[in-house]
Amino acid sequence: MSLSIEQSYTVCRKIARSEAKNFYYAFLVLPRHKRSAMCAMYAFMRHADDLADDESIPLEERRQRAAAWLEEWHRVAAGAVTENPVFLAVRDVQQRFAISNELLDQLVQGTMMDLMPQPENGRGVGAELPQETEDASSGHPFLVYRTFDDLYRYCYYVASVVGLVCIRVFGYQDARAEKLAEETGIAFQLTNILRDVREDAERGRVYLPLEDLRRYGLTAEEVAAMRGDAPMSLAAHSLLEMEAQRARKYYAAAEALLPMISPDSRPALWVLVAVYRRLLEHITARRYQVFSGKIKVPTHEKIAILLRGLWMVLRARLLSRA
Repeated sequence: MSLSIEQSYTVCRKIARSEAKNFYYAFLVLPRHKRSAMCAMYAFMRHADDLADDESIPLEERRQRAAAWLEEWHRVAAGAVTENPVFLAVRDVQQRFAISNELLDQLVQGTMMDLMPQPENGRGVGAELPQETEDASSGHPFLVYRTFDDLYRYCYYVASVVGLVCIRVFGYQDARAEKLAEETGIAFQLTNILRDVREDAERGRVYLPLEDLRRYGLTAEEVAAMRGDAPMSLAAHSLLEMEAQRARKYYAAAEALLPMISPDSRPALWVLVAVYRRLLEHITARRYQVFSGKIKVPTHEKIAILLRGLWMVLRARLLSRA
């Protein structure tokens, strides 16, 4: 039996509810039709992420599976019949909110960037591609980005594009919102990078730019070797503090973006920004000790933020009726 659009959205809502974590708190304060749209977009991104991150599957096979999945999506977007509930829902979202194929392709490209083949000598790498560190001393070189400009491009694909999709669902009129959404995504991704330094290093990835590592006299190998609660060197602390300050500068874009978003979606953006900012505050409060375990925003704090977001929704409705 063919799935209905509503059944497809139900599948996407279940995926978002079980997997979305920080994002789902923001979805809850959206009007129902926008909440369903965001759940569909999340389910689409989640599947692309899962294809890229399944390290039980060889790298080349993951590339092939991702390419086949994207090709299937292109057929569905063009009108082909499908029983894939996520594709059905996303096609509906695309039509309702004028989300371009290019933007969805960029979403997938972002999830796949770590699967891109690397040059043999680690030189001549463009901004889209990570490079092997030239100073790696082991037989397992780390993937890093040379400069912050290179890292910014990576963050654009894995986070800013998500923001550009979100604001199309949220609604906006001022074209300046697009650049602000891009920079808000950069803030979120830099926060994720700080939180996940240890976990990423265990997977052979150090997202702290090579130029920044060298500025503080560090190598990717030294960062990856940091474990537990052992005191950090002054150089490591200073490096992470500098990256946190960089993130804070980009959070200013979120403040400027908020009034440009349609009133019924502002609480959702506020909740999302508040949760990520709180995460950065927890990292700072721990003095950037991200090597002993994953720092998270406690559930009770997320619920407090959500409740404030719900109050913002209620207050807006009361004012509209006054």
